[in-house]
Amino acid sequence: MQKHSTGYDYVPDGGSSEVVKKGELKFAAAGLDHGHIFAMTQGMLSTGAECKYAYDPDPKKVEAFLKRFPNAKKADSLGQILEDGEIKFVANASVNADRFSVGERVINSGKDFFVDKPPFTTLEQLEKAEALVKKTGKKYMPYFAERIHNQAAEKANELIKSGAIGKVLQVLILAPHRLSKSARPGWFFKKERYGGILCDIGSHQFEQFLEFTGCDEAEVLSARACNMSNPETPELQDFGEALVRAKNGASCYCRVDWFTPDGLPVWGDGRTFILGTEGYVEIRKYIDYSREGNPPQTLYYTDKKGVHCLDCRGLGFPFFAKFALDILNRTENAMTQSHAFAAARLSLCAQMKADNQI
Repeated sequence: MQKHSTGYDYVPDGGSSEVVKKGELKFAAAGLDHGHIFAMTQGMLSTGAECKYAYDPDPKKVEAFLKRFPNAKKADSLGQILEDGEIKFVANASVNADRFSVGERVINSGKDFFVDKPPFTTLEQLEKAEALVKKTGKKYMPYFAERIHNQAAEKANELIKSGAIGKVLQVLILAPHRLSKSARPGWFFKKERYGGILCDIGSHQFEQFLEFTGCDEAEVLSARACNMSNPETPELQDFGEALVRAKNGASCYCRVDWFTPDGLPVWGDGRTFILGTEGYVEIRKYIDYSREGNPPQTLYYTDKKGVHCLDCRGLGFPFFAKFALDILNRTENAMTQSHAFAAARLSLCAQMKADNQI
């Protein structure tokens, strides 16, 4: 286990799940401001897709990317990528506020867009993206890693969908992150650029809530975001919380923060608790220090049959293979576009409520 690892450079290993033939699905990584681009790229490479190009205005970022993925080559511009007919989609992890402008160019060029969370920082961006997708039929797919790139979370979703715990009534999500302040770029501390804590890392939690409850309509009952212990960076919201309710009656409380203690060997002790009418689930995503070795990817659940503990390591990440085939077959098996946009809308509304804008 990596000591003092950060979410910024977290690249989980889910093994290979090749579903596409060689040369059948080529993509480019363009916009390398956040380290999630490495995990996004690795996830797609595991399906047999090929990363043809890497591009960023900063040559050092491209150099770092090519060091990890030497089969890609440097593109001179985003335009070069968009003009290449072999490229089916573009993976992007630009500065949060800039992601939509890149996605707009990508989709208008006839390619799909795979974007780091948060996919938007304003409702205006979301509404433009909804219109763009409706017009073109192209995909604007966010990388909600805390579910789709976590084996325990995906197993929990499978259990829930099978009816193992009955109807979901409430979801409780605790999502601490490591700040790693000295490693963060300047834009990370500018609210207009990162969008606010509920918009940013909160987007993971709202997506999980909608997915686990099977309902994409929800309202924000209360929300708070503030700077509690970082006065030297006043625009950084280091703590956020929200209470939301789905149309089907299920509720969710989520807490997001930048207060992972130095003694924790991983970037955050993320946990999710899901209460159903016939059982409940606890997901220990990145560490389980109740077990020898402090392994990640542990799932506990209780149902009519008893109490269960599952080590979910080795189960893989089904999202990526499904998404690769969705691109080729124009299907929606990995995640529907309506669900992706609903999760983004909920996070934006929570942020606006926290900022007293609604």
